[in-house]
Amino acid sequence: MHDYDLIVIGGGAAGFYGAIQTAILQPGAKILILEKSNKVLAKVKVSGGGRCNVTQHCFDPLQLARHYPRGEKPLKSLFKNYHAKNVVEWFEEKKVALKAEEDGRMFPVTDSSQTIIDCFLNETARYKIKIELERAVENIKLENDGFGIYTSQGYIYRGKKVLIAIGGNPNLQFYQWIQALNIRIIPPIPSLFTFNDSQKVFKDLMGVAVPNAEVRIATTKFLQTGPLLITHWGLSGPAVIKLSAWAAEYLHDINYQFTVLVSWIGPAREDDIREQLKNYKALHGKQKIYNYPLFDLPSRLWQLLCTLAEIEDQKIWAELPQKNLNKLLEGIIRSAFQIKGKTTFKEEFVTCGGVDLADIDINTMESKKIKNLFFAGEVLNIDGETGGYNFQAAWTTSYTAAVQIAKRA
Repeated sequence: MHDYDLIVIGGGAAGFYGAIQTAILQPGAKILILEKSNKVLAKVKVSGGGRCNVTQHCFDPLQLARHYPRGEKPLKSLFKNYHAKNVVEWFEEKKVALKAEEDGRMFPVTDSSQTIIDCFLNETARYKIKIELERAVENIKLENDGFGIYTSQGYIYRGKKVLIAIGGNPNLQFYQWIQALNIRIIPPIPSLFTFNDSQKVFKDLMGVAVPNAEVRIATTKFLQTGPLLITHWGLSGPAVIKLSAWAAEYLHDINYQFTVLVSWIGPAREDDIREQLKNYKALHGKQKIYNYPLFDLPSRLWQLLCTLAEIEDQKIWAELPQKNLNKLLEGIIRSAFQIKGKTTFKEEFVTCGGVDLADIDINTMESKKIKNLFFAGEVLNIDGETGGYNFQAAWTTSYTAAVQIAKRA
């Protein structure tokens, strides 16, 4: 048996940040981090292709909250107290400079996630925060103004307060010991994934990208714009991955079988594009259609769209029948993909679902049912778009919990 002021369950981003912030706010606190695997901060290590997209360069709390399909409303109030700017300043205090890229994602200037990991390990050492690996929690019991934490290896720990920060998982069993505390779990399903094209008409174009496509799920209001990448299995890129987050529950319910409509040139009015094609035809009648891509489209993509519009490779604009022009127009602004299934990359994996926010006091991250039991990070039913949004939610929720934990010292 060991007595701690705080036991953090989960050695990931939210767990470490919550432990460190508590140590800063409550000097001398005895803090323990329990991690079920044999290494800590595994997701930090692989995120952003090994560079770790720490947060997003969006310093307006209300604007920042709009990037969360689940959790937008509670995060609006939390971000007013602690948001991306606070995180950037905190890391800079620790001599970890961050940089913003064109899409707003923020990385350490070293372009290495190890920089973030080293920062956290240095801070835990500085504040004498104990870390124990291969400690899978099986049960939590309320005992004498505190908690007994029971692990599958037979170890028992005692703490006055507990912060659960175990991350997300697509398996409901992962949350069983939390459910045993009478805390509701929204069934977990994947978010942030790519689309598998069943027809593979575009597969020879794998690697071709456009900078600003509009991707829409047919017969719904779900749509996103942004970079789009053609892959050998279907469609990827920020526009698709963002769309998967906002439509996660809908797509799960229809078993990931749906039609996607792609405008390769972004949001466009059909009449405007038809007019542009007609004008181009009138002005460049002798030009071979295949040889001169319009709308800055990649030439291989343009040529495939011409082929699908049944335009021969020697055809000139003057000879183009109206029905083929209509087909070309359709391909440019409404290429249809029959999607069957998804592809999820480990480092992109995010869970939609988790601890029901109705059971949490959002101003403190404390359970409404059990005093001194707190939650932070992806274990909650909060998830954001691709980028630094999910880490930002982890930093904000764990900081909010730490403030309250320290107040109760």
